Amino acid sequence: MITMIAAAAENNALGKDNDLVWHLPDDFKRFKRLTSGHYIIMGRKTFESFPKLLPNRTHVIITRNKDYNPEGTIVVHSIEEALKVCKSDEQPFIIGGGEIYKMGMEYADRIELTRVHSQFDADTYFPEINESDWEIVKEEFHDKDEKHDESFTYLTYERRDK
Repeated sequence: MITMIAAAAENNALGKDNDLVWHLPDDFKRFKRLTSGHYIIMGRKTFESFPKLLPNRTHVIITRNKDYNPEGTIVVHSIEEALKVCKSDEQPFIIGGGEIYKMGMEYADRIELTRVHSQFDADTYFPEINESDWEIVKEEFHDKDEKHDESFTYLTYERRDK
């Protein structure tokens, strides 16, 4: 079960200048809970946006740079190679960024999407989800509160007939 996990605005904005454009503590906790103990597949820029390795996860980085090899990670050069190194994990997660999500869309069985209910100026976007290929199987709304500047909905999509 290959799962893409992302937080994207109503206009599919993911981030700007290699950073998120919102702060949703509950979404960070959900990301940690879902991905802990799993392989996480990402692009180099996404990896470099982290202050350090994320605990209890195996980091798989996709890059064209043949000399790139950060300590504590597995470096590959294609989405297919990334999925091969993750085959011992029953649920590897594709965690971004925009280009990696585009590549991963055809391989994904599930999408865990946090839909942020606002529009943002961004330079990185989540790909369109084709509703004829995907169905929402779970939905959970969260309103703005003292810790969250935006309202958001957790959406779980599963691929139809795969």
